Amino acid sequence: MRMLLLSSCLFVGGIASAANDLPGGSIDPDALSRHVQVLASDEFEGRAPATEGERRTVEYLIEQFRKAGVQPGGEDGGWVQEVPLVRAQVQGTPEASLQLGDERVRLVNGEDVTLQSLRPQDEVDVADAPLVFVGYGIDAPERHWDDYKGVDLHGKIAVVLVNDADFESDAPGAFDGKAVTYYGRWTYKFEEAARRGAEGVLIVHETAPAAYPWATVKASGTSPLFDIQRSKADALAQHTPLRGWMQRALAERIFAAAGLDFEAEKRKAMHADFRPLALGDARLSARFTVKREPVVTRNVVAKLEGANYPDESVIFSAHWDAFGIGQPDANGDAVRHGAIDNATGVASVLELARVFAAGPRPRRTLYFIALTAEEKGLLGASYYAEHPLAPLEKTAAVLNIEMFSPDGETADIATWGNGRVSLEADIDQVTRARGRRWSPDPNLEAGFFYRADHFAFARKGVPAITVGAGLDKREGGVAAGRALRDAYFANCYHQPCDAWTPQWDARGLAADTLLVYDLGLELANGRHWPQWNEGAEFGGAREASDAARRR
Repeated sequence: MRMLLLSSCLFVGGIASAANDLPGGSIDPDALSRHVQVLASDEFEGRAPATEGERRTVEYLIEQFRKAGVQPGGEDGGWVQEVPLVRAQVQGTPEASLQLGDERVRLVNGEDVTLQSLRPQDEVDVADAPLVFVGYGIDAPERHWDDYKGVDLHGKIAVVLVNDADFESDAPGAFDGKAVTYYGRWTYKFEEAARRGAEGVLIVHETAPAAYPWATVKASGTSPLFDIQRSKADALAQHTPLRGWMQRALAERIFAAAGLDFEAEKRKAMHADFRPLALGDARLSARFTVKREPVVTRNVVAKLEGANYPDESVIFSAHWDAFGIGQPDANGDAVRHGAIDNATGVASVLELARVFAAGPRPRRTLYFIALTAEEKGLLGASYYAEHPLAPLEKTAAVLNIEMFSPDGETADIATWGNGRVSLEADIDQVTRARGRRWSPDPNLEAGFFYRADHFAFARKGVPAITVGAGLDKREGGVAAGRALRDAYFANCYHQPCDAWTPQWDARGLAADTLLVYDLGLELANGRHWPQWNEGAEFGGAREASDAARRR
């Protein structure tokens, strides 16, 4: 693994000796806070894709990039990259019930279950479909693991556990201990159930293995779904007619009616010899209509062309979207403002564009991208990775920004997940040069590596990380930082209370943005090509384009 050689006394090609040595002055905490205040305001309606909130967001971002002095980096010399999607929205309230023995149990959407569909059909009508427990729903031949064991799921509902089989195991097994693999992600569960021909799939929600409470599931599960535009045949193959989540309490009731203990069966599913089992005579019925329509949402793209190597690039990114307008909370607020998640990241990208544009032209081209539809499955990032505006083989790195903290400065900064990429060592060095430190993700069991936009680039082989806030607060230490983070995820994640307030202390936003600037400056002006560490799952994809970087 090659690493950056940094010097705390240099500016070009190194780190400025103090934050106010940056071009255009320091990273401005007031500017960062103002950007968040605007983007998370009621006027922006929660920034849902393909809404009036998107229009206002895109206009604001273009205006701010123009003021910063960077150039349009989108399609046809413009500021945007259009991302064609399909929006699927449940109409009205789904009717759903379970037959458990002689009892018909009515299910309340949003409370007992969340039900949706991305299948290309206007109506979902499932009648008395049998339920089959398939454990963690994983087929991983390279790990000698198959939860399905050839079971026929046609006409049936797969009941699946969230996360993967090591999360609550007594010892690390086939799935890297508590560090979640992609097999633990809900997206994979839905994909694999579709490949197996299931009529539907319900993931059992539990707060610890999901890494978020039921309120988060409800917020996303009662919002419109988005998908990339596909042929009808592909959409039929990729999606089950019915998909959703259920509360653990409901799962326990279903298992008990079948004479089974949910916790005991979950323990069995932690072993490779697990076999699927029918959940007694439990049968699900569900009926609802879906409005499907093609929509176009947009990535906003700005650039600063490199002076020496314009065909080589470094990307700074953050997603601009949030969850729009939902159900009112206890205070009557229905706007899910998305202030921390992720107006903070977008604000940092805007401020980075301003500071870089004020200085000498970088040797490599810099892209500043506000990505759409991250909350819908990393769709904006995935579309860019499939239709890049600069060659991916000559994209040196992607530095994605997520959820910086409004609670003042920390002694550390974190990256999401275990990326196994040299950029983690690089950010460690720039952080130390500022008298801070890098903290590896303290919550690997949440699977954050697979939940942020950098993952779409990593899958294509591009060295990529997501940078987020540390926990070690200057005032109160790790205990205070962890308490604030836990309270946020328990109460405000994807909820209306993720909102800007005048009490925000944006010094931490500025300090963290400065570290991204430092690392970006090194990448922009160096001849360094970050690399995946030996054994990293995306190393092979990058090696396939090695020749392009040797020219």
